[in-house]
Amino acid sequence: MIHLRNEREIEAIRYSCQIVVETLLMVGEIIQEGMTTADLDAEIEKFITRRRARPAFKGYKGFPASACISLNDEVVHGIPNNKVIKKGDLVKVDVGVEYNGYFGDAAMTYSIGEPDEETARLMRVTKEALMIGIEQAQYGKRLSDISHAIQKHVEGAGYNVVRQLVGHGIGKKLHEDPQVPNYGRPGRGPRLRPGMVLAIEPMVNAGTYDVVTDEDGWTVRSADGSLSAHYEHTVVIRKNEAEILTKGL
Repeated sequence: MIHLRNEREIEAIRYSCQIVVETLLMVGEIIQEGMTTADLDAEIEKFITRRRARPAFKGYKGFPASACISLNDEVVHGIPNNKVIKKGDLVKVDVGVEYNGYFGDAAMTYSIGEPDEETARLMRVTKEALMIGIEQAQYGKRLSDISHAIQKHVEGAGYNVVRQLVGHGIGKKLHEDPQVPNYGRPGRGPRLRPGMVLAIEPMVNAGTYDVVTDEDGWTVRSADGSLSAHYEHTVVIRKNEAEILTKGL
């Protein structure tokens, strides 16, 4: 069931989204070589709870941490641990927040130190793909118009979108209908209607789109060990262009 949120609900989602934005901006200020992913997760949890909100990922289907922190060839769902962040690492941080029964979700990719040319290009293309997808999130278009635009931009740059993982609706639950793939033919799926709230999140591999899951049951990485980047915004469909509720990243 796809929910159409009223303005009161959208404002509640926006509030959670702004905590997500503040959290990811904080991450950008403190992330550095030498800290562990568990150190970073602890700072994220403190930051969220100080705002009287709840880290949405902690305990979700048994996930043990407050944020998903994934390094280099890890695509998503990395479990924070004693792994030390090193210069040259590509770090994906995915954060969800629940406040007063409503959810927000976003993700950023951070380079530790100045990225080399190819890493910088992968980050740029992935972020561009997200914004190009959001441009298609318009009243009257179909869901797969978002998916197709993302895939076309990514593959045109010589990369691949991960196909086994998708974006999603969000609101009173962290994951709601509809699923939002990052690939597909245009003109398919439900019509986009005002009040639909979507988390759009291209995950882009420098190599194959195939992924594997580690023995921990969570960490997803590229099957060929290639670098991966990930960006995500929560948006609401309006009568004109979509409104980005995680604006500021």
